[in-house]
Amino acid sequence: MTDLLFARSQMAMSLAFHILFAVAGMAMPMLMVLAEARWLKTGEPGWKELAQRWAKGTAVLFAVGAVSGTVLSFELGLLWPQFMQWAGGLIGMPFSLEGFAFFLEAIFLGIYLYGWEKVSPKLHLAAGIGVLISGVSSAVFVVSANAWMNTPTGFELVDGVVTSIDPWAAMFNPAFPTQALHMVLAAFVTVGFAVSGVHAWFLLKAPDATAPALGFHRRALSIAMLVGGVAAFVQPLSGDLSAKHLAKAQPVKLAAMEAHWDTATWAPLRIGGWPDEEAEVTRYSIDIPGGLSFLSHMDPRAEVAGLREVPREDRPPVTIVHVAFQLMVAAGFGMMAVAALFGFRAWRTKALPLDRWLLRLVVASGPLGFIALEAGWVVTEVGRQPWVIHGIMRTADAVTPMPGLAVPFAAFTFLYIILGVSVVVLLRRIVFLTDPRTPAADGGSDHA
Repeated sequence: MTDLLFARSQMAMSLAFHILFAVAGMAMPMLMVLAEARWLKTGEPGWKELAQRWAKGTAVLFAVGAVSGTVLSFELGLLWPQFMQWAGGLIGMPFSLEGFAFFLEAIFLGIYLYGWEKVSPKLHLAAGIGVLISGVSSAVFVVSANAWMNTPTGFELVDGVVTSIDPWAAMFNPAFPTQALHMVLAAFVTVGFAVSGVHAWFLLKAPDATAPALGFHRRALSIAMLVGGVAAFVQPLSGDLSAKHLAKAQPVKLAAMEAHWDTATWAPLRIGGWPDEEAEVTRYSIDIPGGLSFLSHMDPRAEVAGLREVPREDRPPVTIVHVAFQLMVAAGFGMMAVAALFGFRAWRTKALPLDRWLLRLVVASGPLGFIALEAGWVVTEVGRQPWVIHGIMRTADAVTPMPGLAVPFAAFTFLYIILGVSVVVLLRRIVFLTDPRTPAADGGSDHA
């Protein structure tokens, strides 16, 4: 492997690891706030216990996310100095605002964790809402910087020198609205289904899922499926907006996502398939005539640019992008199907559905959000290649000239393995192992 490939691999690994904690920072506060709101409405202690346990889990995820996020900030400067020298003045503001939101999140989380008996219930709930808002804001500011890399704006380029910098135009670049919306919804889908899968697994382990001692897991499942299911149904709408944006701003990325080679009207929407980049064809796909044209321009007769419009050296790795996009879409529709079945059973029974076959489906769907999340970021980042700043700076020109990048890659791989194992152990002990004698095991109502 070359040093460029080691640098890209280290950045990819760091992003793939950190994004798991970033989405938890956005969505877990929503779960704990909803649980506390149920406690304030019903007075049942089981809901308070659920909110407290989720808050402790959120604190663990927040701490590890802070570590991995700090590593990423250093990697940007150490691995990609040319990029930071060129773009630092343009993306500095969203990163600064992200730091401000991060500290606000830490303050509100501290009040939430330790203020149960020290502040009024309404003020305590407001602190939880503060954690939610600041967590989402923190992630949105970072997404703004990434969106700028896809649609760089807010400056003039004179003889290779950046002038007339407008940080507000850079932050609110054309890709920002669709990318931020898609990311926030992805967080709620991913965390909602992951948490649902874990608690459904505990319910499946028991001979009787309706036992009073399992009230904690039933309550958790009801809230997590509500959040994840609603977001799963809204997410395709944001995906549609993203496709229309890409058709105008990054047609090459869109063509790679669909493995679309020839510029044509009635461009087909491809389901599955394997791109042959040498022959420039896509084999074994199911093509829907006019589907891509319609999704991109609301007109099945509209012309969609193909990959042959650009030289091979300016194309992203088509196979990786297309397969990742197909994985993301398939996982998304899988979660929609499970959410629809769960909602239908809840409507029919007027209670939390605990059919064992349905709980098995919920467990199986638990990892789908993570698959869609990671695949989506592969589409976003690999689909922009060979550019680190779309149309302006190539990734190969941004990497550090320092040799021996295999060493930090190995070191950080080991660090992430240790952090990952530690998180799993801590969450299992703090959140999921419930003593039947605690209030979470009472026999109160846990219907959604």
